[in-house]
Amino acid sequence: MYKYDAIDQQLVNERVAQYRDQTNRYLAGELSEDEFRPLRLQNGLYIQRQAPMLRIAVPYGMLSSKQLRKLGDIAQKYDKAYGHFSTRQNLQLNWPKLEDVPEILAELATVEMHAIQTSGNCIRNITTDQFAGVAPDEVIDPRAMAEVMRQWSTFHPEFALLPRKFKIAVSGTEQDRAIVQAHDIGMEFYKDAKGETAIKVWVGGGLGRTPILGTVIREHLEWQHALTYCEAIIRVYNIHGRRDNAYKARIKILVKALGIEDFKQQVEAEWLHLKDNPNTITEAELARVGQHFEAMPYENLPAHDASFDSAIASNPAFAAWVKRCVHAHKQAGYRAVTLSLKPHGHAPGDITSEQMAVVADLADAYSFGELRASHKQNLILADVKLSDLFPLWEKARAAGLATPNIGLLTDIICCPGGDFCSLANAKSIPIAEAIQMQFDNLDYLHDIGDLELNISGCMNACGHHHVGHIGILGVDKDGSEWYQVTIGGKQGNDASIGSVIGPSFSADEMPGVVQRLIEVYIKERTPEERFIDTVRRIGVPPFKAHVYASKETANV
Repeated sequence: MYKYDAIDQQLVNERVAQYRDQTNRYLAGELSEDEFRPLRLQNGLYIQRQAPMLRIAVPYGMLSSKQLRKLGDIAQKYDKAYGHFSTRQNLQLNWPKLEDVPEILAELATVEMHAIQTSGNCIRNITTDQFAGVAPDEVIDPRAMAEVMRQWSTFHPEFALLPRKFKIAVSGTEQDRAIVQAHDIGMEFYKDAKGETAIKVWVGGGLGRTPILGTVIREHLEWQHALTYCEAIIRVYNIHGRRDNAYKARIKILVKALGIEDFKQQVEAEWLHLKDNPNTITEAELARVGQHFEAMPYENLPAHDASFDSAIASNPAFAAWVKRCVHAHKQAGYRAVTLSLKPHGHAPGDITSEQMAVVADLADAYSFGELRASHKQNLILADVKLSDLFPLWEKARAAGLATPNIGLLTDIICCPGGDFCSLANAKSIPIAEAIQMQFDNLDYLHDIGDLELNISGCMNACGHHHVGHIGILGVDKDGSEWYQVTIGGKQGNDASIGSVIGPSFSADEMPGVVQRLIEVYIKERTPEERFIDTVRRIGVPPFKAHVYASKETANV
């Protein structure tokens, strides 16, 4: 992963000192609430329902074991001994004291971490595939480019006060796992006909109140122009994006209002002034940044391991975990492992300080001291030997980190919702927990197969409900919490936005609603179909009919 140089460290240290002074002045009454608000937001601090919330940056999802231990220590010392991994691969602390935040930022700086630009109307944390660098279908490892973009976007003076927040995702694989189509800018790296690295650029994607999948604005962009082309896009948005209505301020609204051709013409015209400026990336600059990423010291291993094969054959529980939580690796003799942060009956994405220490130890013992956070709110050890999988599993299971549900119905994406977020219309976590307990039979889950269920507590869609095979949205109805259900959403190359099945449901009804959706799928599926495939084949009406017929029967 990326290692700071002296300039990186100086910038972060100076920001800590700056924010410490700002906080002291606010607490002394020298700064008003209105004056302090943009300053704290620039440093990732929100004021939520119960307490402040601090969002800590995890650039493109990469963490070292040392950093995770520090996060665990901070959560133990300044919070309630746990953290929450978000869908932007960041970590959130839900209970820090405002006056402690400068101390937290100072401790983060000692391990090359910060909270810069994790909130506010700026370019947020750049995200990518959690298997970047190890995925067998990877064409280009995008992490060095993501780091170049992070350095370019950090403290960018022109883009410090955009009409709204701005999100960028990069991917270098054949199968998109970074949801590039649902971002303000999505960048797909590929090899062109000449064998050169090029980028397909998507623009105007986003979820929230108005879910829209992005449109390709340029099929072939030479990689050297990644920054200048992004700069042209964001400059057009910064000039023309609406600032009079927060609900219509995202770039997706501007792209739709102008039409992609008009928007593209403006971007291309702007790019003419930027194309060959100093932000054009050179081979030397990309190599310089690349040198900050240490190469993994892989051993020359055989493709198969007898001890692993024996453990699979003799231990059904281990075999079930391998099936769901262990993933192919481009290096022979290695696998990537997802540690589930979705044990049944617990808030998805939460991890205790004790578990952070365990994962850090596992990373040191089995994965070169590195790990990743995924936008699906799990943790990944990317470089595990086949021979180490069984002892890793035993230790992970003892720590509650080996639920074999990755990709299954209970591997739920879920925002903090009304338990914490001041924007939420309804609670998310209790709904996730109730659904997990409704489907607590792992054999049944495996029979259902791959199914993505996403929950958001409000229209901001932090839980990505629009692109869930089943999506659940908390809504307010006359002061009560209700839940709207969509089906047919999907991430990936063939991404889609889900369709609302009908009127909303009460919280108590939600586990049964999901159960009835599954009943239709099991009845109608063909042997090779996943839930999303059946929905696309037969449409929404059969699901809607069964759900609401059952609802009417229950009300008789």
